[in-house]
Amino acid sequence: MPVAISVEEYHGPLGVYRTQEQRAGNHGGLPMSDLHPKPEEGRYTVHHHHHRERPGHDYAEDVITVQGVQPHHKTSYGETLMHLFKGNIGTGCYAMGDAFKNGGLVMATLLTLLLGFVCVHCQHVLINCANVMAERRRQREAQEQQQQPQQQQVDTPEQPAGGASHHQPPDFADTVGLCFEYGPPSVRRWAPTMRAAVNIFICVTQLGFCCIYFVFISSNFKQIADRHGFVLDVHLHMVLLLVPIVLTSIITKLKFLSYCSLTANVFMTFGIGITFYYALQDLPSPSERNYVGQIDQLPLFFGTAIFAFEGIALVLPLQNEMKNPHDFRKPFGVLNLGSVFIVALFTVFGFIGYLKWGEEVEGSMTLNLPDNEILAESVKAMIATGVLLGYALQFFVAIMIMWPMVQSRFTIARTHPIRSEMAFRVLLVLLTFLIAECVPKLSLFISLIGAFCSSALALMFPPVIELIVAYSPVGQKPSRWLLVKNALILLLAVLGFATGTYESVSKIIAEV
Repeated sequence: MPVAISVEEYHGPLGVYRTQEQRAGNHGGLPMSDLHPKPEEGRYTVHHHHHRERPGHDYAEDVITVQGVQPHHKTSYGETLMHLFKGNIGTGCYAMGDAFKNGGLVMATLLTLLLGFVCVHCQHVLINCANVMAERRRQREAQEQQQQPQQQQVDTPEQPAGGASHHQPPDFADTVGLCFEYGPPSVRRWAPTMRAAVNIFICVTQLGFCCIYFVFISSNFKQIADRHGFVLDVHLHMVLLLVPIVLTSIITKLKFLSYCSLTANVFMTFGIGITFYYALQDLPSPSERNYVGQIDQLPLFFGTAIFAFEGIALVLPLQNEMKNPHDFRKPFGVLNLGSVFIVALFTVFGFIGYLKWGEEVEGSMTLNLPDNEILAESVKAMIATGVLLGYALQFFVAIMIMWPMVQSRFTIARTHPIRSEMAFRVLLVLLTFLIAECVPKLSLFISLIGAFCSSALALMFPPVIELIVAYSPVGQKPSRWLLVKNALILLLAVLGFATGTYESVSKIIAEV
């Protein structure tokens, strides 16, 4: 889930950058306090992160994303494509072998391609709805300005209930909120609730990723430690991980998080290549593997696969930061071209992983690499370290959403903001640690997070808002094809959500 904030003191909405006039000090006669919402209004405040360490560089333009700290500039086609790859290829890719074990070689291949197609379609639906909502918002603001007296035109327009500021393109949560706000009268009162629901699912998903990272890192480091005679229980490895994870999670200098992200990306890239190298050695015949998985295992396949594909929160920020946003969504644009590569990579990686290791394939294929080779151990160390360094950036997304709500409700959080935020971060890290300690089975944990959280974000919200937009014009109804298509997507999402969550929880309880 990508996020973006200015590095200097900033009280604006996520992903908003100050205009040239505001940076130059031209505030149109308004005090700075009136230009941005206060922290109590639900926006993350960054005021102690700014460090001018590069002469001549405007740090006010820098943004933080889950890919790292980057200069704020409009990205090209190639740059956006690389960001799309970095945002989608991670721990889920290494879990695809386990997904194919649950689905079978043939069935999992077909379902992975189908699920990838549906997820990309839903991302296009979100983009289209966001563009429609942005245009409707501009039209409404223009009408409001025409109706206002001339002397009141300098006032800041009231923020819509959907939560998006008129200075920024809407993000995922804003788009959902605006679709309900501008939808049929019967659903408009749900706009704030649905926007909050998206943010809640994003928070739970990000914290779920952090829990998975605990299990992923400790499982890989345990294999390395066992090989060298330091035999410890996986739970003790998680305890040892608390120190470095807490230290990275309380980092507020964005420059250091940038280095962490860059190192993690390099490690993950090398890890995928070397894992492919080992998986392609001495492949058995496909006849030795199941072509079709058992029916009760398919929900686990769904959860793992949707976990790997869930990158829908990434698409709007990437499109909004392009020099030519239309290049993102056109037929041979960034989204389609990048998604073809990602779906193909996940399909081949899962197919080869299950073909190579069969029923022994782990929740991360790095755990299947040989224990007695330096190259294999280096891959496990690189991947585990890369995921460890990426924890802080995934964690930051949840902090940006949750901390303003905490700050608005507790006086001590406002009177001692820095110390209170540090304490809140540590408590959240401990929460993810405790959850990971209770569910040490990596494959089941991935399937649970995918089925419970990722299916809602990737498959439920897009068809719902598309139907609402279709019903919005007075007297207009969606076509029969649109109704059938979205009904089928929602059916897939609900079945995957219910069965995947049930099967994952049942097997986790059995494991415990």
